[in-house]
Amino acid sequence: MKQKSTLLKHLKTVTVFTLIAVASPIILAKLGFWESSEASPKFQKANEPINYGNMVNTFADAIAKATPAVVSVHSTKELSKELNPLMRDPAYRYFFGDLRNQLQPEVQSGIGSGVIVTKDGYILTNNHVINDADAITIKLADGRTSKAKVIGSDPETDLAILKIDLPNLAVISISNSEDLRVGDIVFAIGNPFGVGQTVTHGIISATHRTDLGINTFENFIQTDAAINPGNSGGALIDINGNLIGINNAIYSKNGGFQGIGFAIPITLAKDVMSELIDQGHVTRGWLGITVSKLNDDLRKSLNYPKGDGAVIAGLLRGGPAFNAGLRPGDIIISVDNKPTPEPTDVLSITSKLKPDTAYPISAVRNNETLDFRVIAGKRPMKKGQENVPESNQAPGKGN
Repeated sequence: MKQKSTLLKHLKTVTVFTLIAVASPIILAKLGFWESSEASPKFQKANEPINYGNMVNTFADAIAKATPAVVSVHSTKELSKELNPLMRDPAYRYFFGDLRNQLQPEVQSGIGSGVIVTKDGYILTNNHVINDADAITIKLADGRTSKAKVIGSDPETDLAILKIDLPNLAVISISNSEDLRVGDIVFAIGNPFGVGQTVTHGIISATHRTDLGINTFENFIQTDAAINPGNSGGALIDINGNLIGINNAIYSKNGGFQGIGFAIPITLAKDVMSELIDQGHVTRGWLGITVSKLNDDLRKSLNYPKGDGAVIAGLLRGGPAFNAGLRPGDIIISVDNKPTPEPTDVLSITSKLKPDTAYPISAVRNNETLDFRVIAGKRPMKKGQENVPESNQAPGKGN
């Protein structure tokens, strides 16, 4: 019993000291002698939203701003059916009748996307979306539909302008694609696989992509935002809902999304768009040459071990460059006083030259820099623009 009594006394003593240890800080804090530690853990209630500071957890406003101006483009083309050789035989037609007029033409349909860029109904899209179409129908985000007219197309940048006549059209706001940086968040809006308007997101993977062999004039924005068949001609927008590019192509081994998509920057598209609306086609400068990239073999054969430039690989006799004195093997280092370290630079600068206007060109021949004055010609039109009349069109291809 004595041991039990002693044990109870010890337990009471421990309990008293525990209560004092717990209560003392509270009492002292109340009396102003104790400050609670800021390092004490603070627990977030499960139903309270986490504060991410300046981080954005939705881009719904940007999407809502842009999507009303993105449309679906439906095109149809009639394909003539191949006649059975027997139907061409007069004897067959004598016994069985002429069945040629009874054949129903096959209709090929295509689908893509477009962007309304003006209140009066001009739509920017890809040329390959509407190329050779017999009829084009536009479906708006608000459910309305309208027949569209082709105002002009430019196969060399793969851009085209359509026109619809409907009231109260939503118009997309346009930004400056020259300010884009790798890592910027972007959204692709279009009608992939015909499932309906769809938004995907990613970042800008690269800018100023060239030499892809997609279009003649290339200056692509590369993105990992999912771009699939049907997205062509749709909008690539920034986080503010502004148009920065026109979705154009994907890199794919199986026709599906691979994380590498390309869009035409809006700064390039705007220049093309203005000319297509004004005159139905794009007028570009032309020199009558083809140029190649300098490699080790060319440098050795041309005795040009160092320096940038584009070597003339072909030259049209009687063309602007030939008449000015340029010859195959010359290494062009500047056009219109602008450096041309790559063949794409020669192509891009030349395209902006005004026909029938003289421009300076510098080239290296036998390790000597020569200056020429070339009167630019007018670049020949590619297939798809032959219906647009043009006078004094120069023959040949290249720059």
